[in-house]
Amino acid sequence: MISLFDTHTHMDSSKFDSDRAEAITRAREAGVDLMLNIGFNRETIPTTLALAEQYDFVYAAVGWHPVDSIDMQPGDLEWIEELCSHPKVVAIGEIGLDYHWDTSPKEVQHRVFREQIRLARKVGKPIVIHNRDAHEDIIRMLKEENAAEVGGVMHCFSGSWETAQKCLDMNFYISFGGPVTFKNARVPKEVLERVPLDRLLIETDSPYLSPHPFRGKRNETAFVTYVAEAAAEITGKTVDEIAKITMENGKKCFGIV
Repeated sequence: MISLFDTHTHMDSSKFDSDRAEAITRAREAGVDLMLNIGFNRETIPTTLALAEQYDFVYAAVGWHPVDSIDMQPGDLEWIEELCSHPKVVAIGEIGLDYHWDTSPKEVQHRVFREQIRLARKVGKPIVIHNRDAHEDIIRMLKEENAAEVGGVMHCFSGSWETAQKCLDMNFYISFGGPVTFKNARVPKEVLERVPLDRLLIETDSPYLSPHPFRGKRNETAFVTYVAEAAAEITGKTVDEIAKITMENGKKCFGIV
């Protein structure tokens, strides 16, 4: 039986309210032995922590999503810092920049992003990066804030190989999700093929970004097997080899023993 690590999921989402326990059981039956659930705002941080406390194989990341950065209040950064002492919190995220959804002004996103990178360095936690249509600014700010000190993961990577190289140089892992399974996903496939195997991660981002053949439907952690299969085909490895490689990488990235 393969042993998989879904390094980015939102199993606390309301989209699982009717069958969360069953979806987690399906993931376990599919070989998912570890999950990193992401709490990214005032509502999802508590539900993420509750999930991590309920299941020993679920770990948590806590942070403030760029789309929600306009809602971040004084004291929220201190709250996140306090939560970093929780034994199941292994990363700060997802944080970053999102220039697609026009919900938070860029200057607010930039400030919140920088504050959380600095916090990650203060508490010694890796960061989970959300990047949508903001490659240049993400790279620049990661460099300016010395994010290489803690590293982390470029979540659901969608950039070029040149961008990936800059992230790798700053101590980041490159993670791929459902989109790499799409037939027309030329660039993600080419990037995955070139990423060093010791810096490769896989994820679902469930309930979003379902892999082929479930595109357009609700995603769930069990479907990380389809990402593993795609990665195996692209790299010329077996699914079991990809599972072992990405499990080891995920544990190392997030300091899970």
